[in-house]
Amino acid sequence: MKHVKKAHRNRLMTGGAIVALGLAGVGAYSASASGDKAAAPAAATVTEAEKKNTTSTTHLTVAAATKAARAALDAAEAENQRITVAVVDRNGNTVVTLRGDGAGPQSYESAERKAYTAVSWNAPTSVLAGRLAQAPNLKDIPGTLFLGGGAPVTAKGGPIAGIGVAGAPSGDLDEKFARAGVAALEK
Repeated sequence: MKHVKKAHRNRLMTGGAIVALGLAGVGAYSASASGDKAAAPAAATVTEAEKKNTTSTTHLTVAAATKAARAALDAAEAENQRITVAVVDRNGNTVVTLRGDGAGPQSYESAERKAYTAVSWNAPTSVLAGRLAQAPNLKDIPGTLFLGGGAPVTAKGGPIAGIGVAGAPSGDLDEKFARAGVAALEK
């Protein structure tokens, strides 16, 4: 993916304390559940923990998620389709949802679930729907929807977001519009 702004986060949980590590070099912040003030100025420990106990993840910015959602909605409107589009982050949390004029009430939840499904398996939901024949229990996973209309967003070879579209007369159209959202991020 080209030119996508990304937010980076690192977290460390140890014994009731959460230490947030800023990648921008701003500094470290510590909060202790026990109120132990000695835990706060642990800069040397934070550096060691950063090396051994943290991971860095890439997330779409709200601006990028909005751009993708708007592109999907515009693509649907150009074909006179009434849809809802949802963009979720790598963790499946909704970042942006746009409900087009006249979109059906079922489209809101369906779009979110398709986006969640696409990012969870890093695959278009139309491909995943085909896998149900071999693994019918996949449909029992909470929050998922195995219908065409979801597309993953990737960076550095891994999923960072999902775009889900619902409301068009077919899953193929929904997925076409979701892919328009993904394409907008590649420009």
